Amino acid sequence: MTVAALLAIYLVHLAAAISPGPTTLLAARSAARDGFDRAIFLAIGFGIGACLWAIAAIFGLALLFELAPVLLTALKFMGAAYLIYLAIMIWRHASDPFEITPTDHAEKPKSPRALVWLGMATQLANPKPAVFFGTIFLTFLPPEPPIWVYAVVLGMIFINDAGWNLIVARIFSLPAPRRAYLGLKPVIERVFGGVLALLGARLAMN
Repeated sequence: MTVAALLAIYLVHLAAAISPGPTTLLAARSAARDGFDRAIFLAIGFGIGACLWAIAAIFGLALLFELAPVLLTALKFMGAAYLIYLAIMIWRHASDPFEITPTDHAEKPKSPRALVWLGMATQLANPKPAVFFGTIFLTFLPPEPPIWVYAVVLGMIFINDAGWNLIVARIFSLPAPRRAYLGLKPVIERVFGGVLALLGARLAMN
């Protein structure tokens, strides 16, 4: 497997990890309420949950695709449509305020283990990674790659999901960066939406 192919997997998953969803909101809320040091464990849970989705896709859906190859083509177009739909939704809502519901500061903070489990449960209950790993992700993997490819890809997935949510947590744990992000949110999200649409078009044409 080439470096370019691994880079493509990294970038397409990074785009999916950055797209707005419940994990982003939970990371922001946790950091705003309990601080960055607590949100670290939540982000670790998000990364583990994403890896579990990837493993399920690799070892569960791969057999199905082998028995019915036409499904792979169908899912490729479904994945491209999902990327384009996501890009449109991000573009449309780029100007929406990013609100965090006020929380009770007297609430007892969760333990590190509980935060990891919360992150995993949130990720596993989230339909976004289910769609991504069941469609787009598998179309970027070559047939029967060596074991080291799986290890590298799972490492990238963990870094993307955990790393992005750590960035979000850091932003929302500090007053000045939080204000700066909110001020640039429409521009950042429209640029990201455009990139996502291009990735979807590329997937459909390949």
